[in-house]
Amino acid sequence: MTRVLHILDHSLPLHSGYTFRTRAIMKAQVAAGLEVRGVTGQRHFAVGPAMEEAEGLTFHRTFGSASGPPGFREWREIEALREAIETLASEWEPNVIHAHSPALCGMAGLRAARRLDLPFVYEIRAFWEDAAVGNGTGREGSIKYRLTRWLEDRVVRGADAVFTIAKGLRDDLVERGHDSAKIGLSPNGVDLTLFGEPVPRDGALAAEIGIVSGPVIGFVGSFYDYEGLDDLIAALPLLREHHPHAQLLLVGGGPMDAALREQAAESPAADAIVFTGRVPHGEVERYYALIDILAYPRKQSRLTELVTPLKPLEAMAQGRIVAASDVGGHRELIADGETGMLFPPDDPGALARALANLVEAKAAWPAMRENARSHVAQNHDWARNVDRYLGVYQKLLGARAK
Repeated sequence: MTRVLHILDHSLPLHSGYTFRTRAIMKAQVAAGLEVRGVTGQRHFAVGPAMEEAEGLTFHRTFGSASGPPGFREWREIEALREAIETLASEWEPNVIHAHSPALCGMAGLRAARRLDLPFVYEIRAFWEDAAVGNGTGREGSIKYRLTRWLEDRVVRGADAVFTIAKGLRDDLVERGHDSAKIGLSPNGVDLTLFGEPVPRDGALAAEIGIVSGPVIGFVGSFYDYEGLDDLIAALPLLREHHPHAQLLLVGGGPMDAALREQAAESPAADAIVFTGRVPHGEVERYYALIDILAYPRKQSRLTELVTPLKPLEAMAQGRIVAASDVGGHRELIADGETGMLFPPDDPGALARALANLVEAKAAWPAMRENARSHVAQNHDWARNVDRYLGVYQKLLGARAK
């Protein structure tokens, strides 16, 4: 039986889009007959044992923290993770090393795979230098930005096979001169076994948090600047000119939380904006059920043009109505007018008009819901997408055997 060792930045039991994708990949591979484990680097900050079971999956940890000046610190992280990979490999004996971005994980996996003489697969979920710009912790063109890109290029060149989660990421790598023949696509997906019938609307919860008749526009996720939630708050008063009872429900938290709450408090529609803060993952469906339209107003940037988000797919899988900004990452997921609606980015007025039109087109919602769920089932179900990995693993292992 083929054994695959996944190299990860962090994992379950932490909850994030990163860990949920990892969970989906590993569970789909187990269902396909593979044995899988994960090993995390020193940036997995949750306290736990050296080997941890979470949701039926096994993860190994790299303890400690790296110190020293920039550059040396990151290299020490890489080496600590490489040693952890090699130690685990001596006991568990994987057949394939499959590392997931960031490039620190990729370089550790590449170095370990070459020393162990194993096939090496690298998967890019985002360019982390662009993600740092998007969440306000980095600056485009800085030394750190360029070094991060240089390191990723080295990992891509050294990998036997590469996957990206979006066409935009793949095209960008090819433009940099990387071999297109070894770069495959493994799009964001959902485990449809986790999405049954949506839970019914909880009237008591609605009353508790101040949600009334609606229509209710909502966002569930992390509050980063690139998500464009300031545009959504700015759009609400304009939407209420057409639909006076419209409300905005914001579920989650993050770096922009305080600024968004301050903006909302100063809005002429302040009484119609509800913040819940972060809610337990098991409770999220109750809040989804209060929302008529899920809005994803991402701003236009390299990050949002190249990377596909997970949340709209999960919403579509649950049969929700989705409206998203017309950026590259959303265009890969949503067919405007068929599976959801796209609106111009960075324009609260256009967003308000689009939402008003969508509310008034309620008769089209049932067909849109069905189209969206069908699209996810056909193109983004992990039970099918896992075959993309299996074919590459078999090819690499076959080449090694010869």
